[in-house]
Amino acid sequence: MSRPTLAVFKLASCDGCQLTLLDCEDELLALAGQVEVSHFLEASSASAPGPYDLALVEGSVTTPADAERIHAIRAASRHLVTIGACATAGGIQALRNFADVEEFTRTVYARPEYIDALATSTPVSAHVDVDFELRGCPIDRRQLLEVITAYLAGRKPDIPNHSVCFECKRRGTVCVTVAHGTPCLGPVTQAGCGAICPAYGRGCYGCFGPSGSVNLPALIPVLHRDGMDDRDTDRFLHTFNAAAFEEELRR
Repeated sequence: MSRPTLAVFKLASCDGCQLTLLDCEDELLALAGQVEVSHFLEASSASAPGPYDLALVEGSVTTPADAERIHAIRAASRHLVTIGACATAGGIQALRNFADVEEFTRTVYARPEYIDALATSTPVSAHVDVDFELRGCPIDRRQLLEVITAYLAGRKPDIPNHSVCFECKRRGTVCVTVAHGTPCLGPVTQAGCGAICPAYGRGCYGCFGPSGSVNLPALIPVLHRDGMDDRDTDRFLHTFNAAAFEEELRR
């Protein structure tokens, strides 16, 4: 029997989530023996056309070419999984959604007429159907391997959607907000990182995006209590997952 085919694609992103797959090292070697990697330009210039059994897509839809390309990827893929904050929430580049893109291009580029960009940066799911979204900036390698393994085995990925607070409890980390009054987005951020930042005494800054049970109106007064004014709070929420947290605020 032929091996299932895996393809990895990049839109507008920094390549960090693709590097997470390469960083799997020993696990990646085992995986390579179970699948046919048909397209993964970060690892090899060799490329085979679809259809693909599983496609992983990193990056947001930021240009007209991205919008056209993601439809072609979807059509060629049996399962499509988006990986990382850019692909699942628009990423850092979604900060353009709250400003004037034409002003940005005029300020940054000597020949702005050469820049072909959309007015907004959007997640892949805003354009095509997505089978699963894997959060993080960057994604967690253990979760990535779980997702790939699950789809190859024909089952649903076992990825939690609870908050970072659960991970702090599991590793015995004292709550930085309760103990020290440190602003922290852990109560509203999806788990997956292992609560790294609170373990080192700093607050979570939301790199995995909103969790499955978000109550931002309850958290914002706590951030104010801990010394953040409205401008500080706005900046705190507008980083890796700005568009996703903004959507939660509008609900």
